[in-house]
Amino acid sequence: MTAQPRILLLMGVAGSGKTTIGRQLASELNWPYFEADDFHPAANKEKMGSGLPLNDDDRAPWLAAIRGRIDDCIRQGQSAVFTCSALKEKYRSTLMDRAPAVTLVYLAGEPATIEARVRHRASHYMKAEMVQSQFAALEPPAQALTIDIREAPEVIVAKIRQALG
Repeated sequence: MTAQPRILLLMGVAGSGKTTIGRQLASELNWPYFEADDFHPAANKEKMGSGLPLNDDDRAPWLAAIRGRIDDCIRQGQSAVFTCSALKEKYRSTLMDRAPAVTLVYLAGEPATIEARVRHRASHYMKAEMVQSQFAALEPPAQALTIDIREAPEVIVAKIRQALG
């Protein structure tokens, strides 16, 4: 009997460590890794790069593309690690409704910690000034594995793996 695929969806505001944790977790599990930023159309990246937050209309095709890839993985029997800010409950619904194989992992941190991290990422399109808009939009999930981001990435990955068995 083949094991059911499992999708781990790492969520949190920009700078919470989704990419770092997601890549390391996927590597340790030997699963494919999918970065939400790769699903953004160019117009979204340009908008964020000029300091403007995305609205729900901007996010709709992005979320649909991510969900499409999640569904592809499940259909193919492939476990995977995905990252996505998924700040609002309705975004998480788009990504997770009728997909019991998806486990949500919330990388939680304080605004000061996040701002400091984002300021040190010169090459990223998300600017430190936009962190406040991320926290303003954030609806912390009621049902998720919540992990404090203040620890080292390897400790965070170990905690996720332990919690998930």
